[in-house]
Amino acid sequence: MRLAGLLLCLALLAPLATAQEAPAVATPALATHPRVRVVTSAGNFVIELDRGRAPRTVEAFLKYVDAEFYSGVIFHRVVAGFIAQAGGYAETDTDTDSDGTKDLQPKSVSENVINESGNGLSNLRGTVAFARTTEPHSGTSQFYVNLADNIDLNPRPTRWGYAVFGKVVEGMEVVDEIGHRPTGARPPFPNNVPLETVVIERIEHVE
Repeated sequence: MRLAGLLLCLALLAPLATAQEAPAVATPALATHPRVRVVTSAGNFVIELDRGRAPRTVEAFLKYVDAEFYSGVIFHRVVAGFIAQAGGYAETDTDTDSDGTKDLQPKSVSENVINESGNGLSNLRGTVAFARTTEPHSGTSQFYVNLADNIDLNPRPTRWGYAVFGKVVEGMEVVDEIGHRPTGARPPFPNNVPLETVVIERIEHVE
């Protein structure tokens, strides 16, 4: 009898203990291929990011997007048949040349991003990559769209390349139009700046 009573008591307590356990909270998974829309004065285009292949680069880029860092920056380097680059310079508010053109100034950026150019993604037409200086891990906020297949920008056994982290999936015709605009000098750059300013009004998430 005592054994039967003990078993009955344990059977009654088991459901109560289970009910008091905190339910497991599922952590939402980050989208592997999130998309953003680049809204510019020349039209819009959509970039699909590759978080699986370039996690650090995508994370850094999205931090700037979420901080609205890119609102007001311009395409400051355009080379026909090569690249269209933006993400680091905005027009000044006061300094204006005699022809009414405003000078450009760099925006403050955060820490450098580790170079992920060895991720297997190639600098093909329509892909988006992080710009940098000659120092491999100097990328911060600037990015470029490849206007052609630029495999010379890929890594080689003897040197680092430029990290591709996404691709244009909508509006490549807008990027092509930007890439064919006349360019010239505009301080602090001696050349390759579109004579008609192309401003990024904002970059927004695409649900």
